[in-house]
Amino acid sequence: MPPFITALPEIRYAERICVVALVVVIHTGVIGIWLMQPAPPRVVVVSEMSVSVLTDVHPLPAVQPVMPSLPARTEPHRTEPVRVPVIIKSEPHVAEPVVAPVATPAITSSPPVAQVVAAPLNDTEPDYKASYLNNPRPNYPAVAQRMGWQGRVLLRVEVLSEGACGEVSVLRSSGHELLDNAAMYAVKSWRFVPARHAGQSVTQWFSVPIVFALERGGE
Repeated sequence: MPPFITALPEIRYAERICVVALVVVIHTGVIGIWLMQPAPPRVVVVSEMSVSVLTDVHPLPAVQPVMPSLPARTEPHRTEPVRVPVIIKSEPHVAEPVVAPVATPAITSSPPVAQVVAAPLNDTEPDYKASYLNNPRPNYPAVAQRMGWQGRVLLRVEVLSEGACGEVSVLRSSGHELLDNAAMYAVKSWRFVPARHAGQSVTQWFSVPIVFALERGGE
């Protein structure tokens, strides 16, 4: 093998070492120069929201608030009510009247006087049963007959002095309004013999009973 071929790698290796050493020297110098320069001023940024905590700080003694002294409460003076004496007036004593004895005059006998007493006039009640009145019987409603309704109605009737019927009202119901109305309707058309007092026809109230009864065959 030729000698120049083996020497070439050795030369290149030596060059590499030199280059590396040169780079190290240059960096070392730069670092030394940088270290020799004065340090730049340090900037301290203080946050506006920072909170400093103080330790070992003795708390200040608490100051008691001074309360204004209230004026002493005085009890209102109670005045005793003035009692007015009540004078009770005594009623004057009324003496019992003394009745003087009265002399009784002598009674002289006189002839008896005949007293004329009028014959009493008979007072009569109204009448509705006279045959000549021809008062019709109340109509028995067909619905009431089918339903088997029966009962007794007691009416309060005003009989006028001329014998006509005035106001009519129900004193006691039969228990069925239909029967009550039928009785009132019939009586309002009736004629009456008016009541008489002291010989005169007068208006008078009296009671009229109306009976509704079903007649059953075979009884």
